[in-house]
Amino acid sequence: MHGNKECPKHPVIRVSDGCATVFDQGIRFACQECGACCTGEPGTVYVAPEELQPLAEHLGLSETTLIRDCLYPFRDSYSIKEDPGGDCIFYDQGCTIYPARPGQCRSYPFWFRNLRSEYAWKQVCRECPGIGQGPFHSREKIMQMLERTTI
Repeated sequence: MHGNKECPKHPVIRVSDGCATVFDQGIRFACQECGACCTGEPGTVYVAPEELQPLAEHLGLSETTLIRDCLYPFRDSYSIKEDPGGDCIFYDQGCTIYPARPGQCRSYPFWFRNLRSEYAWKQVCRECPGIGQGPFHSREKIMQMLERTTI
């Protein structure tokens, strides 16, 4: 957690179908590589089948070695192993796979569970110092990320 960081103002506005989202006006976000989403509470980091080879190449491993040493079976592919404390095995004072990180990592914090309610979004804002920083992500871009993620 990063103290009592307040969530940047993102007005919840009604859209034409009557639904409101915390991201109707878009959100600024830039990863700070702080590890808040990579460490602590255990979770699943899905690695899609098409992400295996680029990840293995980045690490200088064969795909077989990557799977054996770093991943475990999950759904139709794999998930990244964690250490006993729940930290991603690829986090060591920064993400060691950042250029080849899986789509699930690339799409954080724009996960359904984070955007499904104002309460959930405020929780994420307290944990992630990148929210409110960097480039603007439009509602449309966020919707595209939501459609591609499995969270």
